[in-house]
Amino acid sequence: MQILKSSFIALLAAGLIISVHCNRAHADTVRQPVRAGSFYPADPAELARMIDRLTEKAQKTSVRLPRNKALRALIMPHAGYIYSGWTAAHAAMVLRKNRFSKVILMGPDHHLGIRNGAISDVAAYQTPLGRIDLHPDTRRLRRQAALFRSLPVSMDREHSLEVILPFLQTYLGEFELVPIVVGHANVGRLTEAIRDLFDDQTLLVVSSDLSHFLGYSEALAMDRDTVTAIMELNPSMLAGKPNRACGLWPLLVLMELAKRNQWQPVLLHYSNSGDTAGGRSRVVGYATIAFFGDQPMDNTLDSQARFTPEQGQALVRLARHTISEKLGRNLSDADFAAQDPALQDEDFKRHCGTFVTLKIKGQLRGCIGNLTSAETVWEGVKRNAINAAFHDPRFSPLTAKEFDQAELEVSILTEPRPLEYHDAEDLIQKLRVKVDGVIIRKGHASATFLPQVWEQLPHPDQFLSHLCLKAGLPSDAWKDRELEVLTYQVQYFEEK
Repeated sequence: MQILKSSFIALLAAGLIISVHCNRAHADTVRQPVRAGSFYPADPAELARMIDRLTEKAQKTSVRLPRNKALRALIMPHAGYIYSGWTAAHAAMVLRKNRFSKVILMGPDHHLGIRNGAISDVAAYQTPLGRIDLHPDTRRLRRQAALFRSLPVSMDREHSLEVILPFLQTYLGEFELVPIVVGHANVGRLTEAIRDLFDDQTLLVVSSDLSHFLGYSEALAMDRDTVTAIMELNPSMLAGKPNRACGLWPLLVLMELAKRNQWQPVLLHYSNSGDTAGGRSRVVGYATIAFFGDQPMDNTLDSQARFTPEQGQALVRLARHTISEKLGRNLSDADFAAQDPALQDEDFKRHCGTFVTLKIKGQLRGCIGNLTSAETVWEGVKRNAINAAFHDPRFSPLTAKEFDQAELEVSILTEPRPLEYHDAEDLIQKLRVKVDGVIIRKGHASATFLPQVWEQLPHPDQFLSHLCLKAGLPSDAWKDRELEVLTYQVQYFEEK
């Protein structure tokens, strides 16, 4: 037992312990659209034109948006575009290209009768507008088997997620997806799981229609009450009441998150099918509602400074090539760069701190980086790839056999900034779990944990205690006001 404990602490001292579950059997499976050609056009050009027309129509609506607030979440409808597309297109009021790198999309289960959540067992979703890769967070959720079952692609006929995606592709550009189909749920546990995935580059989208198949006037009255409940963040007005919204369970999760984080809802648009393409004897209601919270802190990666998923994968390829060349394999550095146009991007000449991490079967095999921006991203990734593979003092140099099993990760850092705090309790309150990387310094002792370490040490006191041990300080040294603390944020890319 003592040996196991010592090994665990030694791995923690590495600064990065991330359990990785890779479903290799389905790594290349893509979830194909099942409603293209019925709910929306299957032809990419026709689909793009239709969304453009709906967006132009939506732009005629005037809505007052809160100032100095950041978009955190959206509710959007998922019916056929001729019915709900006008309301869904009002999302264009609050979305912009490259603002979010990750979208958590929750929609209701219309077919299977699942409990809690389900995630399609695929690597990507396909729409007529292109492929959307799943974010690595989907693997983390799948490990919580009691909350998130794996949904075989052969059984995935759910349209509530699919119908939203072309709008997001149009308005956001490139992003990675965490797709969750939600049935009768433990709202508290599901809320905790979703909350743990949030950072300043995450958008939560809930797919839901409102009342179904009521007369026009009756639908207006019921939908007005439903929208009021959402705007007032009052779940008791919805829970247990029939025909309020097909997406009741994901809506309850969103409302709980909004209450906890003091998000402010804003109704962007309401309509029903009687306003668009249907008769008025049996209508379905639709609403698009945006939720706004505090602006990201100044030291987060803003939308202009962030790298796209494609750029991130180019950096991972650069790290792998650099190690491969050191082992005497592959192309020369110049030939490799010439054959990979993505690596010619001028963004890679920016100066940022970088880390390169190697794992074998989910276990750390090397992690070296620099916290400061003395080097360009290109230079830092190359140097740190070599150091992580061959010069990490905790490990012997990487062998060619190990390299074939290794998984690489590249992290890009913001510039560290001092964190002002009054006492130990204030320090704990100010640290942002799963957002902040932390540096501690006292005299000649110093150490850092990347934000990814929060996965294994989710409680700030535990996180800080292990960080102090890594620096060679007593585990409770973080309670000393003389400890210097700096924070930074990370954008990281796992090898696909």
